[in-house]
Amino acid sequence: MDKKMIKYSVLWLHFYCVVCSDLPTICPNIISKSGWNGLPATHQDYVKIPVENIIIHHTVSEECYSLEECATSLRNIQSFHMDELEFHDMGYNFLIGSDGNVYEGAGWHKIAAHTRGYNSRSLGIAFVGNFSSKVPSEKMLNALRKFLECGVKLGEIDQEYKLFGGRQVSATSSPGAKLFKEIKTWPHFTNSP
Repeated sequence: MDKKMIKYSVLWLHFYCVVCSDLPTICPNIISKSGWNGLPATHQDYVKIPVENIIIHHTVSEECYSLEECATSLRNIQSFHMDELEFHDMGYNFLIGSDGNVYEGAGWHKIAAHTRGYNSRSLGIAFVGNFSSKVPSEKMLNALRKFLECGVKLGEIDQEYKLFGGRQVSATSSPGAKLFKEIKTWPHFTNSP
């Protein structure tokens, strides 16, 4: 092995030890779209990274408490979004189940269809369930906290990102009154998107 290759290997190992070794503890469990048998997008456009806006929603559906239940829920949501609403993919970038997992919807870098006028400059994250009269479990809230921290660490989310609810920028009750009240107490929450 030549000196240049050794130097490259040492630099890569240093990067892994310093940056990547923290990711398993920082990042929540993220289930890929293929992990819940989601369909591929029919068309895709891309957002500018790092994303500066995070918009929180709820699906106004039943909660899901296991990978199997969540996979079924997500396939139903994706089917509704693609077949009925004629979206190119799932309308959210990521979703959070009551099992504490984060599920890939449209995913990183992709424009989803969650909030008209903001899709090209935000990530839409939906809590699976109805949170109008119930606060999401601590497991779900912690999954979002870890996801946001992970996104910042990976460079996907801007360090100074703005967090807000769908109701602040669209004619909707999303993310539900109780979830909205909760996120209003979080550090990056903004009253004026």
